[in-house]
Amino acid sequence: MALVELETLYDVALAEIMRSALEADGIPAMLFESNFGSLIGGGFPGIRLMVLEDDVAAARRALDLPAIQASN
Repeated sequence: MALVELETLYDVALAEIMRSALEADGIPAMLFESNFGSLIGGGFPGIRLMVLEDDVAAARRALDLPAIQASN
């Protein structure tokens, strides 16, 4: 089962809150931060909130996110 990006966030505290909320609802979630962009001068690329592909719909409902995201 593949991990998919649920949301890209630019606030570390918010990212942790969202991850914790998903975990509390029984939805495994992970945060990925890519520091590579800042090493080459690209700025902060954001924090990716990742969930299992089968959990996307439940995660969106749990966090009250729109059902469709253009980047995925």
